[in-house]
Amino acid sequence: MLMNPRRYSFSGHESFYCKPLWLKKGYDALCNGVNFSSPEAVAALGVGKNMVSSIRFWMRAFGLCENDIPSRLADLILADDGYDPFIEDEGTLWLLHYLLIKNNIASIYNIAFLEFQRERKEFDRSLLQAFIKRKCGSANQKNLYNENTVRKDIGVFLHNYVMPSDTKTIEDFSAIFLTLGLIRKTATDRYLFNDISPDKIDRDILLYILLDYKGGDRTVSVDSMQELSLIFGLPLSSFVEILKDLSSEYPDLLSFSDNSGVKNLQFIKDMDADLVLKKYYSKK
Repeated sequence: MLMNPRRYSFSGHESFYCKPLWLKKGYDALCNGVNFSSPEAVAALGVGKNMVSSIRFWMRAFGLCENDIPSRLADLILADDGYDPFIEDEGTLWLLHYLLIKNNIASIYNIAFLEFQRERKEFDRSLLQAFIKRKCGSANQKNLYNENTVRKDIGVFLHNYVMPSDTKTIEDFSAIFLTLGLIRKTATDRYLFNDISPDKIDRDILLYILLDYKGGDRTVSVDSMQELSLIFGLPLSSFVEILKDLSSEYPDLLSFSDNSGVKNLQFIKDMDADLVLKKYYSKK
């Protein structure tokens, strides 16, 4: 399960939403030994000091580096000869969306998709802010809530996902997750978590994510299915059908069962997640 008691954090991005090219820029800088905390980082990355901090934050939030060392997944995707160094493939975006929620370094993404969405599909900024304030009232999250900080975080969160309505501001169309269509703005200036078509997410990307999600376990329970369906904006019934498709495609590796309404996906054998990822990108 991805909901965990990690202490919440609602800052670090310097109020900048994430641009896909920033991840490549940050990866290359780390590979070249750039110290993000040094004055030289501004010249090396070609952006302002606050943007340097923001790029470092997003690299960490996506799990693409730890202690300023690129992760294996970052090497596979963002190297010059990697699978998708400039984040042009939608499968890469779905994977990054999942990792942002899983890593829970930028807490609002985990809270919004896994908890807030369970309560309401349609919302406005004030409702999301009130929900976060309530979550920060729990014993292990005391003294973490700051009205202004959370308000800015909500703005960045929405900017990352919601297609801009003002076509005059071209720069706003560079936010990382706009094409996923997970959240849209309504005619009444509210926001809506969209239901996503099952055909929009490649099965091999979902299989890779399932392998990461389950960790050392061999079973994905119905509770886990519910959590994953929320992440991807899929009705649970649609997500279950995807799992059935995967078990049919990999009958020697996966087994889906539904015993009196108790659904489980069983991993019969170990699978090499890197090979699954390679298979996905080899189709491109």
